[in-house]
Amino acid sequence: MQVSLPFEVRNRIKALLRTAGRREIGGILMGEQLEPGRFRIVDFSVDTISGTAAHFVRSPEHHGEALQAFFERTGYAFGRFNYLGEWHSHPCFPARPSQEDVQSMEELVHGERDIHFALLLIVRLRWMVCLDYSATVFIRHGNPQPVAVSS
Repeated sequence: MQVSLPFEVRNRIKALLRTAGRREIGGILMGEQLEPGRFRIVDFSVDTISGTAAHFVRSPEHHGEALQAFFERTGYAFGRFNYLGEWHSHPCFPARPSQEDVQSMEELVHGERDIHFALLLIVRLRWMVCLDYSATVFIRHGNPQPVAVSS
């Protein structure tokens, strides 16, 4: 799997991280499939309220509304534009999935929602300008795999 994180999306994430400070924030990732196995993150939702310095749990209602609006904007072209995964920040910890993050994502793809794979993007802002991140894909009937992210 290959994922592109465009400059505009990176800048929006960085601005939100600056505002959030030491609180974890996050939401869902919405993407465009460019070709099989190749995706571009085109939008994301964000919850800037419910996180703490060490924990983030997203509100399904808020992010569901963002996803519905995304589907409307993209003409319900689910084969091309769809839910890509989850993202959140680790302002006080390394930009890699915690054990709790891994468990949550495995429950998501092995659950009842018919999600075959989901990307987890963990982000951290260093020195207020540098965006550190890691991306991991969680696959139904498979093991989590690191994903290279390009601009």
